[in-house]
Amino acid sequence: MTVTPTTATDEGTTVDNSGFEELFDGSPLMAILRGMGVERSLAVSTTAWDLGIDVVELPIQSPEDVEALRVVASAAKERGKVVGAGTVVSPEHVAQALEAGAAFTVSPGLDLDVVRASHDAGLLSMPGVATASEVQLAMKAGLTWLKAFPASVLGTAWLGAMRGPFPRAQFVTTGGMSAANAAEYLQAGARVVAVGSALEDPAQLPRLAALLDPATAS
Repeated sequence: MTVTPTTATDEGTTVDNSGFEELFDGSPLMAILRGMGVERSLAVSTTAWDLGIDVVELPIQSPEDVEALRVVASAAKERGKVVGAGTVVSPEHVAQALEAGAAFTVSPGLDLDVVRASHDAGLLSMPGVATASEVQLAMKAGLTWLKAFPASVLGTAWLGAMRGPFPRAQFVTTGGMSAANAAEYLQAGARVVAVGSALEDPAQLPRLAALLDPATAS
């Protein structure tokens, strides 16, 4: 699956990440696999794909992380899945993500230079936000899909508060998410919840599966 970002430019000042709508295709979950190494990242990605989670993010903070991204992105391509790079905080990270086969970048905070570098490279970009000022600035730049981080600290009430002034904002909650609280965040207004260690806990897999397909819930 390839999703190319649509970019409307005014001397490079406006970007558009609405392509995440197609990328997630209505799914309420994504996987984020931090610092797991190559073999474990591939194994957990496979668990996610088999469960029905099509979108996987691998934060890149070390050469081993980049290699894990490369391996998982290659496997994802064979299965028609999408893999992105996380913790992208510089144009250099964007270049590494592109070379490793990422389809999108995710950042912990709002850095429009990183967003524009991603879009110039043909990658969707999702910046992190935690305040109304950051949401407003991101949306002014043309971004509608935003990472609410750290979601467990912000809480579900934050989502409700942002929905009033920013009804077009689409939030992906990351940080402290699990099968235990994912439904609560989705009900509060998150479009997608990003889970990680939950995918290695057999006890949580049925609850995640139920979020993906409510018909499977007992």
